[in-house]
Amino acid sequence: MKIQTQKSKLRSASGFTLIEIVIVLTIIVILSAGVIKLLKGNVEFTKELTTEQGIEKIATQIQLYEARNMRPPTTEQGIKALVEKPTIEPVPERWMPFLEEVPKDAWGNEYKYRYPAQKSKKGYDLYSMGANGIEGDEDDIGNWKPGATK
Repeated sequence: MKIQTQKSKLRSASGFTLIEIVIVLTIIVILSAGVIKLLKGNVEFTKELTTEQGIEKIATQIQLYEARNMRPPTTEQGIKALVEKPTIEPVPERWMPFLEEVPKDAWGNEYKYRYPAQKSKKGYDLYSMGANGIEGDEDDIGNWKPGATK
């Protein structure tokens, strides 16, 4: 009998109880949720920053287009004028491709272009509709200062 009691004592002392495992898993889940919440904010910030950089890149190409053709693309020609020669008047005489494809913002939407500008002081508006994909609200990111109107 002595041998059985020693074995049973060893068995009960050598593992974790179900309650201990549940408590540890609960703590891990709570910590993970907090980390995910913090990272989500960083992901949105990164998307906004990437979109702003995309706007700057396109704006540079529009400046080159304007220098070569004496005017920026029209609203109807849009950013596509930087990729394919426009067929809509005024057709540029000295056209060349400035981009390989029409770029998209960090949310997968095409950038919007408007000439003449309604918000920017640069002569044209170049913007993304932001995370919600709705044009004209506060999350739009453009080549103007937030809250600015011409």
